Amino acid sequence: MREKHQDSPRDRTLDVTEIFASIQGEGPFMGRPASFVRLSGCVEPLCPWCDTKHAWGPGDAIPVNQVADTVRNLGNDLVVITGGEPFLQWASGLNHLEDQLLKKGLTVQYETSGKVLIPAEVKGVKVCSPKHLDGRWHYIQKNSNRADYFKFVVKDDFKGVEGFVKDQGLGANRVWIMPLGDHGEDQLALSPDIWAFCVKKRFNFSPRLHTLFFNNKQGV
Repeated sequence: MREKHQDSPRDRTLDVTEIFASIQGEGPFMGRPASFVRLSGCVEPLCPWCDTKHAWGPGDAIPVNQVADTVRNLGNDLVVITGGEPFLQWASGLNHLEDQLLKKGLTVQYETSGKVLIPAEVKGVKVCSPKHLDGRWHYIQKNSNRADYFKFVVKDDFKGVEGFVKDQGLGANRVWIMPLGDHGEDQLALSPDIWAFCVKKRFNFSPRLHTLFFNNKQGV
């Protein structure tokens, strides 16, 4: 009987936009030194305000083992896997990357839009940032039970976010609200109203440190 081929990280590559060391700028891990793996590819409809449009198209095909080694050499305990939409590549190699990183004792945090179903077997921390476009939320409802935390980038649509949180049965302790804007001055202008909203609804407030300090500069 022919031996069944075993799926191996050596047989897999990931479509990668960039890998770099920085500080996690938003959400529940804000302020922590982190290594970022930004995977390529996203899910339509695309966000017109996106500050990582460079990740929409194809990146570089990099072997999973090489990605893991690069992350390890950056020396941070926290690894943020983002995009684009990272879970598009779960079955094509991201699952192997997670396994290697966890075996090295690293904390893995994902950033996802919730436009695709979060795989049930994901072991890392899932932070979901649902998107409201063209008058509706583009979001798979099952993710409400699979994501650990939720982030919302807000300008003034407080009722929309509050309605989503209520409809999905999310506890306030799982929710972070952040100001829209890819320039620091835009964030600062919106922050007082968002702060007041968070106080009223007991949501977590988060700036977006990378754009607050560096505007739309890549790699920070």
